[in-house]
Amino acid sequence: MNKTKIWLIVAVALILVGLIIFAGVMTMLKWDFSKLSTEKYVTNEYTVREKFEKIIIRTKTADVKLIPAENPETTVVCYEADNARHIVDVTDSSLSIELHDNRKWYEHIGVNFSSPKVTVYIPEGKYTSLSVKTSTGTVNIPNNFSFESIDISGNTGSITCNSSAADNIKIKNSTGSIKLENVSAGNIDIELTTGKVTLAGIICKNDISMETSTGKTELSNVKCKNLISEGDTGSVSLKNVLASEKFEIERDTGNVIFDECDAAELYVETDTGDVSGSLLTSKIFMAESDTGKVDVPRTVDGGRCVISTDTGDIKISILS
Repeated sequence: MNKTKIWLIVAVALILVGLIIFAGVMTMLKWDFSKLSTEKYVTNEYTVREKFEKIIIRTKTADVKLIPAENPETTVVCYEADNARHIVDVTDSSLSIELHDNRKWYEHIGVNFSSPKVTVYIPEGKYTSLSVKTSTGTVNIPNNFSFESIDISGNTGSITCNSSAADNIKIKNSTGSIKLENVSAGNIDIELTTGKVTLAGIICKNDISMETSTGKTELSNVKCKNLISEGDTGSVSLKNVLASEKFEIERDTGNVIFDECDAAELYVETDTGDVSGSLLTSKIFMAESDTGKVDVPRTVDGGRCVISTDTGDIKISILS
């Protein structure tokens, strides 16, 4: 037997021994990987009795969630690293929850299977503003609250908002997803680099503006004044989306699909994507494709519809 085979046998044997030891240790720990973390996590609970109108949350890797409280008091529950805690304070009618992380760079090195969480139990009702800023955590805002304005920003993670805002809803994320469902707002401003945008059951008094780089955009049962959607790569799907003034949709790569949608004016531009679907009312069409097929009504008068694409097919029908 040559040396190569001997070393291979030894390596396989060591791997098997390691797996057996690992399985034994995890069995003792009941397969709870969080117990392998080198960083200690604690649960801290803060009771807030002062009244406030604004909510400001600043964290890094924590998941943020608002939950309706069962009593008039506000409770903030933080599951957090023992040496990186959140400070909870009420100043000038603002509830502030802010991470104070004074760890040295070497204290961030280690094995960590836990995820910090900030859970805020507040009474149902109306508040002036909500501002959340996080890096890698998820954000979940339920429909039990309403605000004058909502501003949420993150880097990696999902953001779900079901609360309405009389003025503006602004959500910005880098990688992940953004979802708004059954909300009303004055204006909606969405910005996402990579991921999926979902808007469902939306009533927007003024404009919905969406900017994405890579990812899919889906809208259903949406009413607004103007819909503006810009992106590089990814499809746009609209079902029962109505704008009193205009659609303005632009994509480099990706299809644009309408399903029983309408606006007074439509402007759609793609490079390599198809444009297809159905509109509710008549339009004057100006459709052009360099290498694709164009199939649109040719004798219909009404609002204006301008569609241009380089290599995509264009096929639109009128349901009225």
